[in-house]
Amino acid sequence: MCGIWALFGSDECLSVRCTSAMKISHRGPDAFRFENVNGFTNCCFGFHRLAIVDQLYGMQPLRVKKFPFLWLCYNGEIYNHHALQKQFGFDCQTEMDGEVLLHLYERFGVQKMASLLDGVFAFVLLDTANRKVFVGRDTYGVRPLFKLLTDDGLLALSSEAKGLTEITSCTASVVPFLPGHIEAFDLKASGKVESVQFDRFHCCTEAPAHSLYDAVQTASGFDEDTVKSNIRLLFENAVRKRLMAQRRIGCLLSGGLDSSLVAATLVKLAKEENLPYPIQTFAIGTEDSPDIIAARKVALYIGSEHHEVNFTVEEGIQAMKEVIFHLETYDITTVRASIGMYLVSKYIREKSNSVVIFSGEGSDELTQGYIYFHKAPNPKAAAEESVRLLKELYLFDNLRADRTTAAHGLELRVPFLDHRFTAYYLSLPEEMRTPKNGVEKHLLRDSFAGLGLLPNEILWRRKEAFSDGLSSVKKSWYISLQEHLENHVNDDQLEKAPKTFPHLPPRTKEAFHYRQVFEELYPGQAKWLSHYWMPRWTNASDPSARTLDIYKPEKDQ
Repeated sequence: MCGIWALFGSDECLSVRCTSAMKISHRGPDAFRFENVNGFTNCCFGFHRLAIVDQLYGMQPLRVKKFPFLWLCYNGEIYNHHALQKQFGFDCQTEMDGEVLLHLYERFGVQKMASLLDGVFAFVLLDTANRKVFVGRDTYGVRPLFKLLTDDGLLALSSEAKGLTEITSCTASVVPFLPGHIEAFDLKASGKVESVQFDRFHCCTEAPAHSLYDAVQTASGFDEDTVKSNIRLLFENAVRKRLMAQRRIGCLLSGGLDSSLVAATLVKLAKEENLPYPIQTFAIGTEDSPDIIAARKVALYIGSEHHEVNFTVEEGIQAMKEVIFHLETYDITTVRASIGMYLVSKYIREKSNSVVIFSGEGSDELTQGYIYFHKAPNPKAAAEESVRLLKELYLFDNLRADRTTAAHGLELRVPFLDHRFTAYYLSLPEEMRTPKNGVEKHLLRDSFAGLGLLPNEILWRRKEAFSDGLSSVKKSWYISLQEHLENHVNDDQLEKAPKTFPHLPPRTKEAFHYRQVFEELYPGQAKWLSHYWMPRWTNASDPSARTLDIYKPEKDQ
């Protein structure tokens, strides 16, 4: 996890611009560099480093003697960099996983370079010999990237939107760079740019190009035993490749299926790889919350070094403004779910030495885990919804997971969004992937049944609404929020919301309050959010599973 920032074609003093680059300093607490480009005095890079791999030569922009005309600034991890180095005979000068981008680009060009990367990344690559700038982002947007491009050719890029809000006084918009795409710009003598190419290099439904060079190969056929064996093989491989780190690894653990599968597999592989420390797991909730109790059972079962973070409703509410500042969104479920993740990340940074944090993000979208999938009209509609959710992860769950951890200088790893694992799961017959016997994610659960990896009651634990899982059985986080915000927004304000906030007007007092805070922090930037996350196949004004007629909290089951 790092913070990258770049500017091309600035007409103002670059030292003044440095203040914009410092707005994302939390992403890289270990080191900072601000560097002009030789021969282009109005172009520069800013880099905040969180040192995970190659602590000696890991500063950026990365340059190597073999390609003195290339400048690379990237945030991410390339899990197959050793395999690519061996496959193509690259002579690498550092241990940095990102150096392989320079060699791939020089050999194959930017499109093939991006398609061969097995990992998560956002990059800015400058080729001064050919006067080109290239920008790219991983398939699911696990790593963030924002772009500002003016009509006269000023280009600015940043890991977070807040690093771009004061770059120019013109009307150019700050927009998220689309995941799975690369963009090429011609670089003029003035340092200004012109966009000349914008192409998709990978989609989640396609097998990734790098799978040709992967030693792990699946068996063919769609019979149940073969499919379940392949799911186990690819998931374990997804966790194993993400062990690449020179800092301590930990894992978020809610006691739900997804984080429990990740934690159990991580502990198992850490022992096989002889990691010199036990895996730390972290759970958050109120003292008697279902998540805290379930996570405690899992940790005891798998033998992790477990930490429990208790928080009160008051602490959650106090953190709300800071959370929205880091998120850069007012989406209801994103803000609501981020508060717990922000507080547990704060604890990890202050009270532990784990820096690389595994999590279960992406599973609900991939394996049809949301409660509303029970209402899907048919398997085809459910499969299409799954792909839509995956393509929008960068606006919602990936945004939440990145910002809440990066706010505290942690690096997130999400094995459920492994390219090969997701492509395989999405290639399965639509009927295999739907909820069965009233249980969502049935295929995933069944794939790990009978192995002793997890306690049976955890493997088959129903999905809990986030606000119910981390809060007291007496009163949920969702209800506590509604009660608190009832006193902060009056009925008249809510009635006038369409006039006050014409873009995505809030329909509840909770949504209205989030929007107020957002507008205070980022005035005039409401269009950073294109739509609210809402369940499908139901007339919902609130994203919580609690509002669905098919949902029952665990304490009521």
